[in-house]
Amino acid sequence: MKLASARYRFRRRIYDLHDAGPSLGQSQRYEDLDPNARQLIDDIIAADVLVVGSPTYKGSYPGLFKHLIDLIEPLALRGKPIVVTATGGGDRHALMVEHQLRPLFGFFMAHTLPTAIYASDRDFSESRIAAEPLRRRIAQAVDELAAFFPMSVQPVAAAE
Repeated sequence: MKLASARYRFRRRIYDLHDAGPSLGQSQRYEDLDPNARQLIDDIIAADVLVVGSPTYKGSYPGLFKHLIDLIEPLALRGKPIVVTATGGGDRHALMVEHQLRPLFGFFMAHTLPTAIYASDRDFSESRIAAEPLRRRIAQAVDELAAFFPMSVQPVAAAE
């Protein structure tokens, strides 16, 4: 997110599911949510771009994450660029971004970027990215955002 916000001059907001508060798990409808949870959903809908990340549990995202997404109106994310990301305990979960997250946001008619990002424990050292392939995938996803925000990108000369 730091790379994308610096390049495209985005204001960043980072949320975790616990930021929604206890009403998230207890509510069947948006209207039943407390103000914190409603604000989180409103910010998701209002964002110019979403970087959605999830831990992988038994091949998929957590149920509370899905419940949050279920409280968003089906057309609310239409056309929104989304970078799908996930973490997991090893390579066996790597396709979660393709088999779970991409179809989820496809339902909402959002534009998931071509490059999805998956990382496992071995990609980090002391809570920092340590794997060069992961850095490249992040940079590639950030580059793909240029199609949605062309005025934010400095022109590049084709030839000199």
